[in-house]
Amino acid sequence: MRKLRLGSLIVLATAVAVAVVTGGAAAHNGRPSSGVVGQIYINDNTAPVNTVAGFDRHADGTLTPIPGSPFVVGGAGPGHGDSSQGALQLSADGRYLLAVDAGSNQISVLRIKPDGSLQIAQGSPVSSNGANPVSIAVSGDLVYVANQGPGVNPGDTNYTGFTLNAGGHLTPLPGSTYVLPSSSLPGEVVFSGDGTKLVGTRILDSAIDSFTVGGDGLLTPAPASPFFAQGFTPTQGYGQLGSVFSPANAGQLFVSDAHVAPPSNGPAPGLVSSFAVAANGILTPIGASPFGNDGIASCWVEISHDGAYLFVVNTGSRTISSYSIAASGALTFLHSTPSTQLGAGATDARLSPDGSTLWVVEGSNTVVGFSVSGGNLTPLSSAAGPAGATPSGIVVT
Repeated sequence: MRKLRLGSLIVLATAVAVAVVTGGAAAHNGRPSSGVVGQIYINDNTAPVNTVAGFDRHADGTLTPIPGSPFVVGGAGPGHGDSSQGALQLSADGRYLLAVDAGSNQISVLRIKPDGSLQIAQGSPVSSNGANPVSIAVSGDLVYVANQGPGVNPGDTNYTGFTLNAGGHLTPLPGSTYVLPSSSLPGEVVFSGDGTKLVGTRILDSAIDSFTVGGDGLLTPAPASPFFAQGFTPTQGYGQLGSVFSPANAGQLFVSDAHVAPPSNGPAPGLVSSFAVAANGILTPIGASPFGNDGIASCWVEISHDGAYLFVVNTGSRTISSYSIAASGALTFLHSTPSTQLGAGATDARLSPDGSTLWVVEGSNTVVGFSVSGGNLTPLSSAAGPAGATPSGIVVT
């Protein structure tokens, strides 16, 4: 498979143990001093057998492995981290996890049992209908997958759709495949909160695909889509990767700009683009977009549940930048965490359901937590994943 050409930005596969501040309290016997309030799941990307690691979240912020973790998912991982956002997703009803298996070109569906452990759903895994699947988007029973390719067959690089039924069966959606140039390196596919829009990022093309979603689940490209970053006025940054719609306004989209201009593709000054999304899917930069921060290589993004704050993982500087979001969608950079609080190769970030904690996956096989107060982040706790994991993709329940 092709390696991502982002210079020193990508340290996803770096096998470096990272010391992280751990603030959670524990009882004298080493067990957590508080009850379980939820779970965290990480796609391990292990080869030849892929697994998902599971952790119980405790009220005091500590993490403990779920008995039986890591859980075999049925497909094969690539043996290295994915340059993508959304490699693991929760079904709309909260009953299943969907995981990419980039090593076997499959998608796994895992039933979440009452104790948080995972079980492979009947009929899983299924073909991703492309090569090197890296990102999953879910809206109701509709699922779209970004296949990064390039693969050996024409059309292996694509976005393609499925339906997920109540029994956990993932079924290809006829006519849903949208073929991309094999050199585009898609990084994410994501739905708007109301399910009427879908966008996909292209890292090497520095472009964004924008679609409206029909009642039949099929995609209609917006006029002028794809939107190339340098074709906007003002021009945006390069290397579009992470993206998120505002939960408060389905017409606002935020996209990270991960690298500098080709051919160097080195780590870029921290930049995030903000777009207005029209009813027909046309994207228009908001205000002075792109909005800078003091980090290097802004790659992964998460947004507060009220749409008031944006959190951006700067992989190159090992920091997380916080922005406030105006009603217009314009961003104001607030501050970044110290580089000592985050390890090498940080990737996906996800807020807890109540928004009180932000959890970040590190390429050094660690998940790191921060307590959240507005746009302020305070180190909370960390936990190591299974040996041999090169994780990306996170779900917090």
